[in-house]
Amino acid sequence: MIDITLLISLLIFAGVMLLVIGIFSFLRYQRDRRDLMEKIKTDERSRSIGNAHASHGSAEDLKRVSDSILKRYITNFIAAFGDALKPKKAGELSHIQKVFLRAGYRGRMAINIYFGVKGFLTFLLPAAFFAFHISVSKWRLTNVQLMLILLLLATTGFYLPSIWIRLKIDRRKDKIFRGFPDVLDLLVVCVEAGVGLNEAICRVSEEMEMSHREISEEMQMLNLELRAGRPRKDALKNFASRINLEDVDSLVTLLIQTERFGTSVAKALRVYSDTMRSRRRERAEEMAAKMAVKLLFPLIFFIFPALFVTILGPAIIQVLKIWHR
Repeated sequence: MIDITLLISLLIFAGVMLLVIGIFSFLRYQRDRRDLMEKIKTDERSRSIGNAHASHGSAEDLKRVSDSILKRYITNFIAAFGDALKPKKAGELSHIQKVFLRAGYRGRMAINIYFGVKGFLTFLLPAAFFAFHISVSKWRLTNVQLMLILLLLATTGFYLPSIWIRLKIDRRKDKIFRGFPDVLDLLVVCVEAGVGLNEAICRVSEEMEMSHREISEEMQMLNLELRAGRPRKDALKNFASRINLEDVDSLVTLLIQTERFGTSVAKALRVYSDTMRSRRRERAEEMAAKMAVKLLFPLIFFIFPALFVTILGPAIIQVLKIWHR
Protein backbone atom coordinates (compact mmCIF):
# COMPACT_ATOMS: atom_id res chain seq x y z
CA MET A 1 0.00 0.00 0.00
CA ILE A 2 1.43 3.38 -1.02
CA ASP A 3 1.73 5.89 1.79
CA ILE A 4 -0.44 8.97 1.36
CA THR A 5 2.53 11.22 2.28
CA LEU A 6 4.59 9.73 -0.53
CA LEU A 7 1.71 10.24 -2.95
CA ILE A 8 1.36 13.89 -1.91
CA SER A 9 5.09 14.42 -2.36
CA LEU A 10 5.04 12.90 -5.84
CA LEU A 11 2.06 15.02 -6.88
CA ILE A 12 3.68 18.19 -5.55
CA PHE A 13 6.95 17.38 -7.33
CA ALA A 14 5.18 16.69 -10.63
CA GLY A 15 3.10 19.84 -10.26
CA VAL A 16 6.19 21.98 -9.60
CA MET A 17 8.00 20.47 -12.60
CA LEU A 18 5.05 21.15 -14.89
CA LEU A 19 4.76 24.68 -13.51
CA VAL A 20 8.44 25.38 -14.20
CA ILE A 21 8.20 23.99 -17.72
CA GLY A 22 5.05 26.03 -18.34
CA ILE A 23 6.72 29.23 -17.08
CA PHE A 24 9.72 28.73 -19.33
CA SER A 25 7.47 28.02 -22.32
CA PHE A 26 5.37 31.11 -21.58
CA LEU A 27 8.47 33.31 -21.25
CA ARG A 28 9.80 31.99 -24.53
CA TYR A 29 6.46 32.68 -26.18
CA GLN A 30 6.46 36.24 -24.79
CA ARG A 31 9.98 36.80 -26.09
CA ASP A 32 9.10 35.63 -29.58
CA ARG A 33 5.92 37.69 -29.54
CA ARG A 34 7.87 40.80 -28.47
CA ASP A 35 10.42 40.26 -31.23
CA LEU A 36 7.63 39.85 -33.75
CA MET A 37 5.92 43.05 -32.59
CA GLU A 38 9.17 45.00 -32.85
CA LYS A 39 9.73 43.67 -36.35
CA ILE A 40 6.21 44.63 -37.44
CA LYS A 41 6.57 48.12 -35.89
CA THR A 42 9.88 48.60 -37.70
CA ASP A 43 8.29 47.61 -41.00
CA GLU A 44 5.39 49.97 -40.37
CA ARG A 45 7.72 52.91 -39.69
CA SER A 46 9.44 52.36 -43.02
CA ARG A 47 6.14 52.61 -44.85
CA SER A 48 4.03 55.68 -45.46
CA ILE A 49 1.58 56.05 -42.56
CA GLY A 50 -1.89 57.18 -43.43
CA ASN A 51 -3.92 54.24 -44.52
CA ALA A 52 -6.16 53.32 -41.57
CA HIS A 53 -7.46 50.19 -43.21
CA ALA A 54 -3.94 48.87 -43.70
CA SER A 55 -3.06 49.53 -40.05
CA HIS A 56 -6.22 47.69 -38.95
CA GLY A 57 -5.19 44.76 -41.12
CA SER A 58 -1.70 44.78 -39.59
CA ALA A 59 -3.19 44.60 -36.08
CA GLU A 60 -5.35 41.66 -37.12
CA ASP A 61 -2.32 39.96 -38.69
CA LEU A 62 -0.36 40.51 -35.47
CA LYS A 63 -3.09 38.95 -33.36
CA ARG A 64 -3.47 36.01 -35.73
CA VAL A 65 0.28 35.35 -35.82
CA SER A 66 0.53 35.65 -32.02
CA ASP A 67 -2.29 33.13 -31.56
CA SER A 68 -0.62 30.75 -33.99
CA ILE A 69 2.67 31.04 -32.09
CA LEU A 70 0.92 30.26 -28.79
CA LYS A 71 -0.87 27.26 -30.31
CA ARG A 72 2.39 26.03 -31.80
CA TYR A 73 4.18 26.20 -28.45
CA ILE A 74 1.36 24.39 -26.67
CA THR A 75 1.26 21.75 -29.40
CA ASN A 76 5.04 21.30 -29.35
CA PHE A 77 5.04 21.00 -25.55
CA ILE A 78 2.35 18.32 -25.57
CA ALA A 79 4.03 16.53 -28.49
CA ALA A 80 7.40 16.54 -26.72
CA PHE A 81 5.77 15.06 -23.62
CA GLY A 82 3.99 12.44 -25.72
CA ASP A 83 7.17 11.51 -27.60
CA ALA A 84 8.59 10.16 -24.35
CA LEU A 85 5.43 8.11 -23.68
CA LYS A 86 4.71 6.58 -27.08
CA PRO A 87 5.79 2.97 -27.72
CA LYS A 88 9.14 2.48 -29.36
CA LYS A 89 8.41 -0.77 -31.20
CA ALA A 90 7.83 -0.41 -34.92
CA GLY A 91 4.90 -2.85 -34.94
CA GLU A 92 2.96 -0.97 -32.27
CA LEU A 93 3.65 2.38 -33.94
CA SER A 94 2.47 1.00 -37.28
CA HIS A 95 -0.79 -0.20 -35.73
CA ILE A 96 -1.39 3.16 -34.01
CA GLN A 97 -0.60 5.03 -37.22
CA LYS A 98 -3.14 2.90 -39.07
CA VAL A 99 -5.75 3.77 -36.43
CA PHE A 100 -5.04 7.46 -36.90
CA LEU A 101 -5.28 7.13 -40.67
CA ARG A 102 -8.74 5.60 -40.24
CA ALA A 103 -9.67 8.57 -38.05
CA GLY A 104 -8.47 11.00 -40.74
CA TYR A 105 -5.33 12.29 -39.00
CA ARG A 106 -2.20 12.18 -41.16
CA GLY A 107 0.00 14.74 -39.37
CA ARG A 108 3.47 13.76 -38.24
CA MET A 109 2.86 14.87 -34.65
CA ALA A 110 -0.60 13.31 -34.29
CA ILE A 111 0.68 10.25 -32.40
CA ASN A 112 2.88 12.35 -30.12
CA ILE A 113 0.01 14.72 -29.31
CA TYR A 114 -2.27 11.74 -28.66
CA PHE A 115 0.08 10.18 -26.11
CA GLY A 116 0.84 13.61 -24.63
CA VAL A 117 -2.86 14.22 -24.01
CA LYS A 118 -3.17 10.73 -22.48
CA GLY A 119 -0.29 11.49 -20.11
CA PHE A 120 -1.61 14.91 -19.10
CA LEU A 121 -5.13 13.62 -18.46
CA THR A 122 -3.77 10.67 -16.49
CA PHE A 123 -2.00 13.12 -14.20
CA LEU A 124 -4.32 16.14 -14.21
CA LEU A 125 -7.60 14.42 -13.31
CA PRO A 126 -6.28 12.81 -10.09
CA ALA A 127 -4.31 15.97 -9.24
CA ALA A 128 -7.39 18.17 -9.69
CA PHE A 129 -9.52 15.87 -7.54
CA PHE A 130 -6.81 15.67 -4.88
CA ALA A 131 -6.51 19.46 -4.75
CA PHE A 132 -10.28 19.76 -4.52
CA HIS A 133 -10.37 17.14 -1.76
CA ILE A 134 -7.78 19.05 0.25
CA SER A 135 -9.55 22.39 -0.20
CA VAL A 136 -12.97 21.02 0.81
CA SER A 137 -12.78 20.19 4.51
CA LYS A 138 -16.23 18.55 4.61
CA TRP A 139 -14.97 15.47 2.80
CA ARG A 140 -13.37 12.88 5.01
CA LEU A 141 -12.24 9.99 2.85
CA THR A 142 -10.04 7.21 4.08
CA ASN A 143 -6.72 6.53 2.42
CA VAL A 144 -8.12 3.46 0.67
CA GLN A 145 -11.13 5.37 -0.70
CA LEU A 146 -8.91 8.25 -1.84
CA MET A 147 -6.50 5.87 -3.59
CA LEU A 148 -9.36 4.08 -5.36
CA ILE A 149 -10.86 7.37 -6.59
CA LEU A 150 -7.47 8.64 -7.78
CA LEU A 151 -6.81 5.34 -9.54
CA LEU A 152 -10.23 5.47 -11.19
CA LEU A 153 -9.65 9.05 -12.39
CA ALA A 154 -6.18 8.18 -13.69
CA THR A 155 -7.61 5.22 -15.61
CA THR A 156 -10.39 7.42 -17.01
CA GLY A 157 -7.88 10.05 -18.14
CA PHE A 158 -5.72 7.36 -19.75
CA TYR A 159 -8.52 5.75 -21.74
CA LEU A 160 -10.52 8.89 -22.56
CA PRO A 161 -8.47 9.80 -25.68
CA SER A 162 -8.77 6.20 -26.91
CA ILE A 163 -12.56 6.36 -26.59
CA TRP A 164 -12.59 9.70 -28.38
CA ILE A 165 -10.48 8.42 -31.29
CA ARG A 166 -12.73 5.34 -31.56
CA LEU A 167 -15.82 7.55 -31.76
CA LYS A 168 -14.06 9.66 -34.37
CA ILE A 169 -13.35 6.55 -36.47
CA ASP A 170 -16.95 5.32 -36.21
CA ARG A 171 -18.32 8.74 -37.18
CA ARG A 172 -15.99 8.96 -40.16
CA LYS A 173 -16.82 5.42 -41.30
CA ASP A 174 -20.52 6.26 -41.12
CA LYS A 175 -20.01 9.33 -43.35
CA ILE A 176 -18.02 7.27 -45.86
CA PHE A 177 -20.68 4.57 -45.77
CA ARG A 178 -23.37 7.12 -46.62
CA GLY A 179 -21.38 8.58 -49.50
CA PHE A 180 -20.18 5.29 -50.98
CA PRO A 181 -23.26 4.68 -53.22
CA ASP A 182 -22.74 8.05 -54.91
CA VAL A 183 -19.08 7.22 -55.47
CA LEU A 184 -19.96 3.86 -56.98
CA ASP A 185 -22.54 5.39 -59.33
CA LEU A 186 -20.09 8.04 -60.51
CA LEU A 187 -17.43 5.38 -61.09
CA VAL A 188 -19.87 3.36 -63.19
CA VAL A 189 -20.80 6.43 -65.25
CA CYS A 190 -17.16 7.45 -65.83
CA VAL A 191 -15.95 3.96 -66.74
CA GLU A 192 -18.91 3.27 -69.05
CA ALA A 193 -18.19 6.58 -70.80
CA GLY A 194 -14.76 5.27 -71.79
CA VAL A 195 -12.61 6.87 -69.08
CA GLY A 196 -9.80 4.79 -67.58
CA LEU A 197 -10.04 3.61 -64.01
CA ASN A 198 -7.26 5.88 -62.72
CA GLU A 199 -8.77 8.93 -64.43
CA ALA A 200 -12.22 7.93 -63.16
CA ILE A 201 -10.92 7.78 -59.58
CA CYS A 202 -9.38 11.25 -59.98
CA ARG A 203 -12.58 12.64 -61.49
CA VAL A 204 -14.83 11.15 -58.79
CA SER A 205 -12.58 12.46 -56.00
CA GLU A 206 -12.94 15.98 -57.42
CA GLU A 207 -16.70 15.70 -57.82
CA MET A 208 -17.23 14.36 -54.28
CA GLU A 209 -15.09 16.99 -52.54
CA MET A 210 -18.04 19.23 -51.63
CA SER A 211 -20.69 16.65 -50.77
CA HIS A 212 -18.63 13.87 -49.13
CA ARG A 213 -15.28 15.26 -48.07
CA GLU A 214 -14.06 12.18 -46.16
CA ILE A 215 -14.30 9.70 -49.01
CA SER A 216 -12.98 12.35 -51.40
CA GLU A 217 -9.83 12.67 -49.29
CA GLU A 218 -9.30 8.91 -49.33
CA MET A 219 -9.74 8.76 -53.09
CA GLN A 220 -7.32 11.64 -53.53
CA MET A 221 -4.79 9.70 -51.45
CA LEU A 222 -5.44 6.68 -53.67
CA ASN A 223 -4.90 8.83 -56.75
CA LEU A 224 -1.62 10.19 -55.35
CA GLU A 225 -0.34 6.66 -54.72
CA LEU A 226 -1.21 5.67 -58.29
CA ARG A 227 0.55 8.74 -59.69
CA ALA A 228 3.61 7.99 -57.57
CA GLY A 229 3.98 4.67 -59.36
CA ARG A 230 2.65 2.26 -56.79
CA PRO A 231 0.95 -0.78 -58.32
CA ARG A 232 -2.80 -0.47 -58.49
CA LYS A 233 -3.26 -3.64 -56.45
CA ASP A 234 -1.24 -2.30 -53.51
CA ALA A 235 -2.81 1.17 -53.74
CA LEU A 236 -6.31 -0.31 -53.66
CA LYS A 237 -5.44 -2.51 -50.68
CA ASN A 238 -4.13 0.53 -48.79
CA PHE A 239 -7.32 2.37 -49.71
CA ALA A 240 -9.44 -0.42 -48.25
CA SER A 241 -7.23 -0.70 -45.15
CA ARG A 242 -7.56 3.03 -44.39
CA ILE A 243 -11.37 2.97 -44.63
CA ASN A 244 -12.00 -0.48 -43.12
CA LEU A 245 -15.53 -0.95 -44.52
CA GLU A 246 -16.99 -4.19 -45.82
CA ASP A 247 -18.44 -2.55 -48.95
CA VAL A 248 -15.13 -0.91 -49.83
CA ASP A 249 -13.28 -4.20 -49.25
CA SER A 250 -15.66 -5.92 -51.66
CA LEU A 251 -15.15 -3.21 -54.29
CA VAL A 252 -11.37 -3.40 -53.98
CA THR A 253 -11.45 -7.20 -54.28
CA LEU A 254 -13.62 -6.87 -57.39
CA LEU A 255 -11.26 -4.37 -59.04
CA ILE A 256 -8.19 -6.48 -58.25
CA GLN A 257 -9.78 -9.64 -59.67
CA THR A 258 -10.98 -7.73 -62.73
CA GLU A 259 -7.45 -6.51 -63.42
CA ARG A 260 -5.99 -9.98 -62.83
CA PHE A 261 -8.36 -11.83 -65.16
CA GLY A 262 -8.65 -9.08 -67.76
CA THR A 263 -12.43 -8.74 -67.70
CA SER A 264 -14.38 -5.57 -68.40
CA VAL A 265 -14.23 -3.08 -65.55
CA ALA A 266 -17.43 -1.33 -66.67
CA LYS A 267 -19.49 -4.54 -66.65
CA ALA A 268 -18.05 -5.62 -63.31
CA LEU A 269 -18.84 -2.24 -61.73
CA ARG A 270 -22.36 -2.28 -63.17
CA VAL A 271 -23.06 -5.74 -61.73
CA TYR A 272 -21.52 -4.77 -58.40
CA SER A 273 -23.58 -1.57 -58.29
CA ASP A 274 -26.80 -3.53 -58.81
CA THR A 275 -25.75 -6.04 -56.16
CA MET A 276 -24.93 -3.26 -53.72
CA ARG A 277 -28.28 -1.63 -54.34
CA SER A 278 -30.08 -4.89 -53.52
CA ARG A 279 -27.93 -5.44 -50.45
CA ARG A 280 -28.66 -1.96 -49.14
CA ARG A 281 -32.37 -2.51 -49.68
CA GLU A 282 -32.13 -5.71 -47.64
CA ARG A 283 -30.26 -3.86 -44.88
CA ALA A 284 -32.97 -1.20 -44.78
CA GLU A 285 -35.68 -3.87 -44.54
CA GLU A 286 -33.74 -5.60 -41.76
CA MET A 287 -33.44 -2.34 -39.80
CA ALA A 288 -37.16 -1.70 -40.29
CA ALA A 289 -37.96 -5.19 -38.99
CA LYS A 290 -35.83 -4.57 -35.87
CA MET A 291 -37.61 -1.30 -35.17
CA ALA A 292 -40.62 -2.99 -33.51
CA VAL A 293 -38.38 -4.85 -31.07
CA LYS A 294 -36.36 -1.72 -30.28
CA LEU A 295 -39.53 0.25 -29.57
CA LEU A 296 -40.77 -2.35 -27.09
CA PHE A 297 -38.66 -1.15 -24.15
CA PRO A 298 -39.47 2.59 -24.53
CA LEU A 299 -43.15 1.63 -24.77
CA ILE A 300 -43.03 -0.46 -21.59
CA PHE A 301 -40.96 1.89 -19.42
CA PHE A 302 -41.99 5.36 -20.67
CA ILE A 303 -45.16 5.47 -22.78
CA PHE A 304 -47.36 2.86 -21.07
CA PRO A 305 -46.85 4.29 -17.54
CA ALA A 306 -47.79 7.77 -18.79
CA LEU A 307 -50.91 6.36 -20.46
CA PHE A 308 -51.90 4.45 -17.32
CA VAL A 309 -51.52 7.56 -15.18
CA THR A 310 -53.50 9.67 -17.67
CA ILE A 311 -56.33 7.14 -18.10
CA LEU A 312 -56.60 5.60 -14.64
CA GLY A 313 -55.51 8.60 -12.58
CA PRO A 314 -58.88 10.44 -12.47
CA ALA A 315 -60.78 7.20 -11.75
CA ILE A 316 -58.43 6.34 -8.88
CA ILE A 317 -58.84 9.84 -7.43
CA GLN A 318 -62.64 9.54 -7.52
CA VAL A 319 -62.50 6.09 -5.90
CA LEU A 320 -60.28 7.40 -3.10
CA LYS A 321 -62.63 10.34 -2.48
CA ILE A 322 -65.65 8.02 -2.20
CA TRP A 323 -63.71 5.62 -0.01
CA HIS A 324 -62.72 8.33 2.50
CA ARG A 325 -66.30 9.55 2.82
